[in-house]
Amino acid sequence: MKPGLSLRVSQHLALTPQLQQSIRLLQLSTLELASEVEQMLDDNPFLEREDEHAPREDFGLARADERVSEGDRIHENATESGADGMDSIPASDGFDAEAGFAEGWDGDGGVEMVPDDGEWGGEAPARTAQRDDGDELDPGERGRAHESLTEHLHRQALALRLSPEDSAALRFLIESLNDDGYLEDSLAQLAATLTDEGDDLDALEELVHRFSFALKLLQSLEPAGVGARGLAECLTLQLKARRAERGVAEDEQARLATALKICAQHGVLELLAKRDARRLAQLAGESEEAVRAALPVIARLEPKPGRRFADVERNAIVPDVVVTARGAGAQLRLRVQLNPDVMPRLRVHDVYASALRGGRGGEHHQALAQRLQEARWFIRNIQQRFDTILRVSRAIVERQRSFFIHGELAMRPMVQRELADELGVHESTISRVTTAKYMATPRGTFELKYFFGSALGTEAGGNASSTAVRALIKQLIAAEDAAKPLSDGQLSELLKAQGIDCARRTVAKYREGLRIPIASLRKSVA
Repeated sequence: MKPGLSLRVSQHLALTPQLQQSIRLLQLSTLELASEVEQMLDDNPFLEREDEHAPREDFGLARADERVSEGDRIHENATESGADGMDSIPASDGFDAEAGFAEGWDGDGGVEMVPDDGEWGGEAPARTAQRDDGDELDPGERGRAHESLTEHLHRQALALRLSPEDSAALRFLIESLNDDGYLEDSLAQLAATLTDEGDDLDALEELVHRFSFALKLLQSLEPAGVGARGLAECLTLQLKARRAERGVAEDEQARLATALKICAQHGVLELLAKRDARRLAQLAGESEEAVRAALPVIARLEPKPGRRFADVERNAIVPDVVVTARGAGAQLRLRVQLNPDVMPRLRVHDVYASALRGGRGGEHHQALAQRLQEARWFIRNIQQRFDTILRVSRAIVERQRSFFIHGELAMRPMVQRELADELGVHESTISRVTTAKYMATPRGTFELKYFFGSALGTEAGGNASSTAVRALIKQLIAAEDAAKPLSDGQLSELLKAQGIDCARRTVAKYREGLRIPIASLRKSVA
């Protein structure tokens, strides 16, 4: 084959490091962005916060032409001559430039660091119990201390007068509970973990017997229901604790007795979920009226006794955009602005950048110049990120103006492609901007994705937003008869009566998205 040369023209998109960083920053949430900024501040010496500007530099420039005092001249002469074997004299609040050391200064002249000196540098160890001046910690700070379920149970166990063996068994069972307060493993399995393979069967049985006694003690502690091996036992323990309380009326005692009979039956949980009073009455041997009266008692029980002790991390939603409204109705004026609390104030370190520009090309000059360029790129990409968020947010508010006037039922259908075409960006950019970004409005705080919704056809030929349809379904269910709740088919017919074409399957999907149970589970037991 004879070789030859040919020309070919083609186009391709190259993702430069700057563009990759811009895309990555755009999809980060507020908390992730704050972490990214902190990481960049630690890694790049050319990057600093604007509020970290050292005021002493400006102070020195302003006094550059002032007359040098006698004290400063003595200080300079001592520094140059190395008087008393010291290279410099440390500055202190007890020294006055005109009058020397102030009277009453108790310093010993030492320059060695002591443990408490670290607090001036911001690296002193945090004090948790009491301050040096004798002031106690803020009572509010002490009140925020979290007590776990195991700590709560161990504190109650200290009041029991037990032998060392029983106390150790109770402590072991407490440590074996899960976060909900249940004992997942059987007593035999727990005992097997504490015995060796060479131990005889009698030792294992003795340990199981000791655990059985410790389990009764554990189930007598507060909260009621802790230490149960299943939901039915958890409910039974709570009902027994309720019956043991003083001052319980006779009619309440009767309902508790019926509830205990119901929970004692095998496979009763599924019937309780369906509120099938007829079959529950057959299993418990009680009248249907008595079962219906006992069902609310069971419904008020706590299926997870350890729930209130769970240390669940609650991340407060910090909005990226704030919408304020003035006026009302047709005169409503909406103002969209970025939340200044989430915008990092960054800048290039002037001193380091000037030193790099004035330096000669050395071994590390190219590497430092690259870090300086990275700092500038990072600041520019941060600014571009917030500019894009603001543009998208303003477009959303403009299109969904009726939502801010009338609420969810007035939400217009809108997809990301429409907004991308309007702003002249790619649809993926809209997706990144609206993910994990929040908008604070007079009607609440919403994720930007909340304002997007597909269109459903209407009899009038227009379109209804899926968000508005969800709000309408929620409204219809809230107004339904508790004795005869609406099925998905009936909800579909009601929507069609209002001119919205929504199939039963679509209604079921929207209802599940709203976390609303089916009609049989919404039926009142009264």
